[in-house]
Amino acid sequence: METALTRLVGVRHPIVQTGMGWVAGPRLVSAAADAGALGVLGSATMTPDQLRSAIREVRSRTAAPFGVNLRADAADAPDRVQIMLDEGVRVASFALAPSAELITRLKEADVVVIPSVGARRHAEKVAAWGADAVIVQGGEGGGHTGEVATTVLLPQVVDAVRIPVVAAGGFFDGRGLVAALAYGAAGVAMGTRFLLTSDSTVPDPVKARYLAASVREVAVTTAVDGLPHRMLRSDLVEALERSGRARALGHAVRRAEGFRRLSGLTWRQMVRDGFALRHAKELSWSQVLLAANTPMLLKSAMVDGRTDLGVMAAGQVAGVIDDLPSCAELVERVMAEAEEVLTSLERLSVGR
Repeated sequence: METALTRLVGVRHPIVQTGMGWVAGPRLVSAAADAGALGVLGSATMTPDQLRSAIREVRSRTAAPFGVNLRADAADAPDRVQIMLDEGVRVASFALAPSAELITRLKEADVVVIPSVGARRHAEKVAAWGADAVIVQGGEGGGHTGEVATTVLLPQVVDAVRIPVVAAGGFFDGRGLVAALAYGAAGVAMGTRFLLTSDSTVPDPVKARYLAASVREVAVTTAVDGLPHRMLRSDLVEALERSGRARALGHAVRRAEGFRRLSGLTWRQMVRDGFALRHAKELSWSQVLLAANTPMLLKSAMVDGRTDLGVMAAGQVAGVIDDLPSCAELVERVMAEAEEVLTSLERLSVGR
């Protein structure tokens, strides 16, 4: 299936595997790329040296195109961009809108720039700055998310910009792909659906928690880092929601120190990144540190398998997913379903 997205990045199918921290490592990315989707490395939880090694490992596993996801507001974002350029990565995605200067630097190196946004005005901004495409995530999406549903946000953005739009938030099958195309999107991006594959390195007990979750158990909370964050309900999340200010601050300091040691960042850099994640909003010190320490809470579950100590970011689609196919099986299934739906619609249109 050829769309503006497949032509732009050189993949066979209009599907993007999103760059999830601790989840989108070389094994998952290379499997998604081999399946014909655009695999995207989640680099925010990697050190610069780990990022370079991960890029080289993906390339050793597959000859298919892949990308790297970056935090545009991270203190070392320019250094990470240079690693991408040195290693010949051709696609850069961003969890937050990159600056005009960063977009220009990447485009001068012939890198495809695809920011993720959650509002029409942000899509218009990055399009004006020269972004090649945009991923639009509605409120159904996992992790940090907005309030507007994909079915409302997507057509707004499609009508507002003249670059390819990729739909995210609530997609997991071929029906969703066709629906996104009908809205005018050039493809779909899926995170939770790729997390729940046999190629994902997330521990099996954690995957089991996702598979057992109902739609109502995938909720939005601000207790983790002060921002709306969609994740599975758990004892930890409920405890954080009940915590007082002092207890929350102590919890944040302990977790943030763990991430500081792991990442090699200084406290100054972590606090700066915490403020950046919160943008210009009013926030307490515990919220700043919680924002900086969120990667450690995610690592506890996604890497260490500690569902009691970590958080499990999840799109609402976790409540309707019940299997763990390989990436190849998943992509093949999605495309087959999409073809079936398109055929049915064609028959409907001619009255057969």
